[in-house]
Amino acid sequence: MFDGVATCNLCLNERRTIQEIQEITEMRLGIVNQSLLILVVIFVVSTSTAAQNAQPTPTPPAANPVDVGSIDSIIAAVYDVISGPAGKKRDWDRMRSLFIQGARLIPTGQRRNDGYGSRVLTVEDFISQSAPFLEKEGFFEKEFARKTETFANIAHVFSTYESRHTAQDPKAFQRGINSFQLMNDGSRWWIVTIFWQGEDDKNPIPEKYLK
Repeated sequence: MFDGVATCNLCLNERRTIQEIQEITEMRLGIVNQSLLILVVIFVVSTSTAAQNAQPTPTPPAANPVDVGSIDSIIAAVYDVISGPAGKKRDWDRMRSLFIQGARLIPTGQRRNDGYGSRVLTVEDFISQSAPFLEKEGFFEKEFARKTETFANIAHVFSTYESRHTAQDPKAFQRGINSFQLMNDGSRWWIVTIFWQGEDDKNPIPEKYLK
C-alpha cells in the first residue's frame, strides 16, 4: 500500500515537474519571441528613418551630345572641365552631366602614417571639395596615354595623366592613372566611376601605361 501511494505521489510530482517545465519553456519562448519582435521593430524603424533622412541623388543635367557621343569625347570633357587658370569658375553643370546618377569618384593614395587608402566621393562631394583649390590655384590636367578594354555596353579605361598649375609649366607636378569605368545606355556614354592614384617613389607608372 505504501509503495502504491509513493508511486502515485511520484507520478503527481512528475506531472507537476513536467507542467512547470512546460510553463517555464513557454515563458522563455515568449520572452525570446518578444525580444525578436522588438529587434525586428527596431530594424524596421531604423531602416525607415535612414531612408527618410537619406538625401536623394540628384538627377544629372542634360549633357551636350558632343561630350557624350564617344569614349574619347567624354574623357576629353572630364579633363577639359576640371582644367583652367586661377580665378576661372568651372562649368560644374557640365561636369555633372557626364556622370550617371549615383556615380563615384575614388581618390587613392598613401596615408600619413603608413599604407594606402581610398575615399569614396559622390560627384557633389568632389565638386564641393575640389572647386576652391582648382579655382584658386589654377589646374591643368591632360591625358598622354591610354589603355582601353570594352565589352558590349561597358568600358574600362586606364588614362595616364599629367597635372600642372598652368598650361605653360614645363614640368608636371603630378602624374598618375585615372581608372574610368563607363557605360553606354544605347544613346550616350556615362561615367560610372573614376578611381585614381598618383605616381610616387614606391609606385612609378609602368612603361606599358606611358605609351
